[in-house]
Amino acid sequence: MITIDALQYSRWSSEIFRQMRKGGLDCVHVTIAYHETALETLRNIGAWNQLFEQNNDLIMRVGSAEDITEARQAGKTGVIFGFQNCSPIEDDFSLVEIFYSLGVRFMQLSYNNQSLLATGCYEKNDPGITRFGKQVIREMNRVGMVVDMSHSAERSTLEAIELSQRPIAITHANPTFFEPALRNKSNEVLRALGDSGGMLGFSLYPFHLRNGPGCSCEEFCEMVADTAEIMGIDHIGIGSDLCQDQPDSIVEWMRNGRWSKTTDYGEGSAAQAGFPQQPDWFANSTHYGNIAQGLRQKGFNQQELEKIMGLNWLRFFETSFGPH
Repeated sequence: MITIDALQYSRWSSEIFRQMRKGGLDCVHVTIAYHETALETLRNIGAWNQLFEQNNDLIMRVGSAEDITEARQAGKTGVIFGFQNCSPIEDDFSLVEIFYSLGVRFMQLSYNNQSLLATGCYEKNDPGITRFGKQVIREMNRVGMVVDMSHSAERSTLEAIELSQRPIAITHANPTFFEPALRNKSNEVLRALGDSGGMLGFSLYPFHLRNGPGCSCEEFCEMVADTAEIMGIDHIGIGSDLCQDQPDSIVEWMRNGRWSKTTDYGEGSAAQAGFPQQPDWFANSTHYGNIAQGLRQKGFNQQELEKIMGLNWLRFFETSFGPH
């Protein structure tokens, strides 16, 4: 059974890569930029090149479904690059194609705040996709970079689904019916995403779960089943949003960037400062089997289970990556 995780942002190390192999993770989409400029992002790609060189027995960079199959046959975890914000392209849409050529396959149009392209989920007012955003979506469609609206607000997300000529993704979020976090998505968004051929990756990040770290695997799998009824079994997968071994200073970078002097807790209070504890049944990348077992117990058959654990993402990659 192929296993694909559509979002992680860990403090990368050989130990984490070994956990991925032990857990049978065949492909992972990794965040390489939040608020970085183009030059800073290039340096991040350079750092990843060193990781590939130093861990070439465990990981390899991939940019297509065929690459993922090759990585799997070689016993390695394929790594896909993505941005959680549009900061790396600055105000120049030509950088979309340049970063695509360097392996970037996903880009969020906004990260919590208003961007040059779209509105983030923490803003009170959502005017939708901007004029620049429409041009960037068109360019992303052309080159084969997936529009990701995981941290975007409702109207912007619905407009992106409508405007994009290729299906979009919400790589790491959960339904608001399960947990009403600002980051989670309404039933209207879920239906529009499924009807358009898009993909939702279910998040294991505790702030997106009912009862936080206390969320049970059974509750999580029940959410998956309920979402499948709304979107269809072919449009759901895993996007764990796993952030392993990161210092709390990284949370400040994720939430603050350079736009705020004080930490933006966004969804609640100062009690949410720092990284939360993961549920014990998904503490790291060795635990994908617990999700699979929970889905079986919830009543998913083998074909449905394989789709959720990876085949749906693989099919999506086959049609989404590469020039249109």
